[in-house]
Amino acid sequence: MNQLDNKPPLKIRSRTLNWLLKNLFNTWYNSLLTIVSILIIFSFGKNFLYWVFVQAQWTVVTTNLRLFLVGRYPIDLIWRIWTVVGIIIALSIITWGALTKRFFPQIISWLPLIWTLSFPIVLWLIGGGLGLKPVGSELWTGLLLTLLLAIVSIALSFPLGIVLALGRQSDLPVVRIFSIIYIELIRGIPLIGILFIAQVMLPLFLPTDLRLDRVVRAIAGLTLFSAAYMAENVRGGLQAVPRGQREAAKALGLNPILITSLIVLPQALKVAIPSIVGQFIGLFKDTSLLAIFALLELTGIARSILAQPEFLGKYAEVYLFVGVIYWVFCYSMSLASRRLEKQLGVGQR
Repeated sequence: MNQLDNKPPLKIRSRTLNWLLKNLFNTWYNSLLTIVSILIIFSFGKNFLYWVFVQAQWTVVTTNLRLFLVGRYPIDLIWRIWTVVGIIIALSIITWGALTKRFFPQIISWLPLIWTLSFPIVLWLIGGGLGLKPVGSELWTGLLLTLLLAIVSIALSFPLGIVLALGRQSDLPVVRIFSIIYIELIRGIPLIGILFIAQVMLPLFLPTDLRLDRVVRAIAGLTLFSAAYMAENVRGGLQAVPRGQREAAKALGLNPILITSLIVLPQALKVAIPSIVGQFIGLFKDTSLLAIFALLELTGIARSILAQPEFLGKYAEVYLFVGVIYWVFCYSMSLASRRLEKQLGVGQR
């Protein structure tokens, strides 16, 4: 029994040793580079951990944790935020289960409608009205605003990007030319310029009695910018679909709408999953630019916290905490993307 029990650990140990010898110590200069890298990582890691656990003053985070998460949202109405979090988590679990066919696979076709119907409910809970106490958008700050901007912009830019990608490959000259002009024009302007137009210049061209909410303008700017890049990601997926599948579908008597929606587009989106999720991650991080326009999302609320007299100079602690939050959400999206790719067999031969 003892010999049998020792075989698996010895096999794993031998495999690990072979990997080290093959990849890190296969030549004298690789061995030297590996040793120097380990010493540098150890020295930096030791100093960093000492600062984190001994020198850093994390009271700036613990004292302002509520500001980081929900900003100035009324504390007596926080239950609405928790309800929204519960709805999003529940829908995410259902979506994941349906896409991976672990549970509720029969509702896959209903997922877009379910998510679409959830948005008005979420906005109603956050903003109030219709029986709930109204909460102005100027109080939607911190991580709450960051997530709201990112989720709504992603939800709007994704279908708009698909439409633009299909429009760019359309046989109708007017639709194709309009799509190309829009995509190339938006991609040629930096995001900060789009946000400046939406936040500063757009109100100048609107009637004096019409004032769009700043959050709405921010979402519009992010959506219009992201949709152009999303269109190119989807177009790459469309070009990866063999042309013979379209011809076979035509031979079966399917019309162009059915060919695109049932055969071409699902395969294109499957191929484009990595680039699409990369665009989502970029959009989530791009919300931090709105701090320039005094919108107190996560980065903006961090700047306001650093302006408090008792926390002056605590830049490292605050921005490290903010960076960890961004990394957690971005890595979660990347991890979900990889698992979805594996489940759908993307890239497998």
